[in-house]
Amino acid sequence: MQKLRFAILQNEVPDDHILWEHACAEYAGQIEWEVVDITRADWLEQMRSGRFDGMLATPPGWTTPFRVMFDERITILHTVLGIPIYPSLEEIQVYENKKYLSYWLEANHIPHPKTWVFYYEAEALKFLEAANIPLVGKTSIGGGGSGVHILKTRDAATEYVRNVFSGKGATLNVGPKWRKKGFLGRVLKKLLNPGELKAKLQLYAHLRTEVQKDFVILQEYIPHAFEWRCVRIGDSYFAHKKLKKGEMASGSLLKGYDNPPLQLFDFIRWATDKRQFLSQAVDLFETEDGRYLVNEMQCIFGQSDPYQMLVDGVPGRYRQRDGEWVFEAGDFNRHESFQLRLEHFMAMLNEKIEVHA
Repeated sequence: MQKLRFAILQNEVPDDHILWEHACAEYAGQIEWEVVDITRADWLEQMRSGRFDGMLATPPGWTTPFRVMFDERITILHTVLGIPIYPSLEEIQVYENKKYLSYWLEANHIPHPKTWVFYYEAEALKFLEAANIPLVGKTSIGGGGSGVHILKTRDAATEYVRNVFSGKGATLNVGPKWRKKGFLGRVLKKLLNPGELKAKLQLYAHLRTEVQKDFVILQEYIPHAFEWRCVRIGDSYFAHKKLKKGEMASGSLLKGYDNPPLQLFDFIRWATDKRQFLSQAVDLFETEDGRYLVNEMQCIFGQSDPYQMLVDGVPGRYRQRDGEWVFEAGDFNRHESFQLRLEHFMAMLNEKIEVHA
C-alpha cells in the first residue's frame, strides 16, 4: 500500500505544530510528512506542489488576524483543492471563537450557559439594567481563561461594557501564570532554553496587541467547584475534573481523577455526534440538579499529565461496545493525544481509499 502523505500546517507560533511531528515519527514506516508554513505568501504553491493526502492542523487561538488568515486558507485548501483536514473544518471554525461557539451551541440545541453577544453599546447597557449578576465577560479568542472576567456587580459589568465600546476594549490576561501548578518548574525550563524563553516573550508581546472593541460577550455565571474536561477522539472517550483555583477552573492545571459517571459519556457522544465532531475536548459544568452545560469546545487542547483519565487509579479510555461503555486500560494519550488523533485520521483516510478501490 502506498504511504499516506501529510502536510503539517505550521501557524505563527513557533513549534506549535511539533507534537504532530512527534506523532508522525511513530509511523515513519507507513507515512510521509512535510511541514508547511501556512502563514507565508507562497502557502498555496507549497500545498499544490506537495500532493498531500491530508492536512494535520493546529489552529491558532491567540490573535484575531492570524486566526482569520488560518481559517480563510484552510477553507480554500479543503473546499476548493479538496484536501482532507484533521480536525475537521467545522471543528476548527468553532475552536477559540467563543462568539461563534455560542451561536453553534444554540443552533444545535446543546445545553450551555446563556450567552449574549452585543454589537451595540446601548443594547448591552439596557440588558444590564435587569440582568442577573454576577455575569462573565469573555473575549472571543484566547485560551486558558486568559480572556475571562468575572463581573461581580452591576457597576463592574457596566464599566466592562463601556470599556469595550469606548475603544479601550477587552484584553487578554497576558504573562506568566504564576498561580498555575508547576510554575517554578516551567520558569526553570524556560531559563535553561533561551530560544524557548525568547519565543514565549515574543508571544506575550504579540498577545498584548489583541483588543476586542467592536462587540461584547456576556455569559450567565454558573456556580461551580470544578468543570468536567471530556475528550472524544474517534471512538475513544476520556474525562477528568478541572478544579478551581481562585474563581476559575479554566487554566488552573489542577485536576481531579475521580471515576467519571458513564452518563457523562452518553452526553458527550450525543453532543459531538450532532455534527460529527470527532476530535474534541468539551468542558462542561454539572449543575446541582444533575444537568450538563457545555462551557467550551476545543479541537486542540493542552495536556499537562501523560493521561486524560484514571479509573480506579489506572490510565485508559472508554469505548462503546454493543451499547455498553467498556473501559480499556492503556497508554492512549501519547504526545498529548496527538498520536491518537493521527491514528484516527489515518484510519479514516485508509477506509476511504478502500471504499474507492
